Amino acid sequence: MRAICVDDERQTLQHTLSLCEMLPQITAVEGFTDARKALAWLQEHPVELAILDVRMPEMDGFSLARAIREQSGGTAILFVTAHPQHAADAWEFHPTGFVIKPLTEKRLAEEVEYAEQWRSGRANFIRRPRVEVRTFGNFDLIVEGKKISFPRSKAKELLASLVDRRGIRMTRSEVFHVLWEDEEYTRAKQKMLDVIIRSLRSTLEENGIGDILQIEQGTLRVVPEALDCDLYRLLNGDPDMIRAYQGEYMSAYSWSSATEGRIETKLRSLALV
Repeated sequence: MRAICVDDERQTLQHTLSLCEMLPQITAVEGFTDARKALAWLQEHPVELAILDVRMPEMDGFSLARAIREQSGGTAILFVTAHPQHAADAWEFHPTGFVIKPLTEKRLAEEVEYAEQWRSGRANFIRRPRVEVRTFGNFDLIVEGKKISFPRSKAKELLASLVDRRGIRMTRSEVFHVLWEDEEYTRAKQKMLDVIIRSLRSTLEENGIGDILQIEQGTLRVVPEALDCDLYRLLNGDPDMIRAYQGEYMSAYSWSSATEGRIETKLRSLALV
């Protein structure tokens, strides 16, 4: 696979080039600090992979990606940036990946593998943003390295409760009683819940991950397969997550104690193996 790297920071460019040279899948790689010079070079030297910084003078990474795709629709695009707030805008260009600096050999290898699959047709879908969910301690949603803010705290708690259910559907009534415990589920409260659900959907869609939430016939669930979640990995026996767990799980929410107990049971069972 031939590749090009474009980054206006020379030191970062050299780092990326050195990583590319370590991967056997990349047979040739060229680097540029000037996006316009890179585009001119590409007219005579087609590549299979373009690794692009986003913020660059004169011509930014998004403009360069658009021009590359006009020249060669089969070139895989990988954005590498220090600015995670660009993640939502990046997916307009259908990249095969979006990585927050610093780029590592492991992460580059993963992205190159995906780019090869995308080019060969084995990856028959547009690469979606990387979604991390942290439940140890406090609950956080992280999209391509950026911690997501929720305009409504109850919308964040709603997502947390769905993550806690690990893909099991919750009825609207169940959701309500998780969020408001012993309060009566009146018509007025149903409308309040509607507002919370709309707020959550809006936040997810704004960050390009609306598909992690499924709403069907009055029930809600998250798609566990779309999440890199510390809880899920621990329950699957991941040793890194077992070591990372410090005894606190979604500590802001009173309803989390049941799963906290389940985690302790899992850890005891692993200790006996």
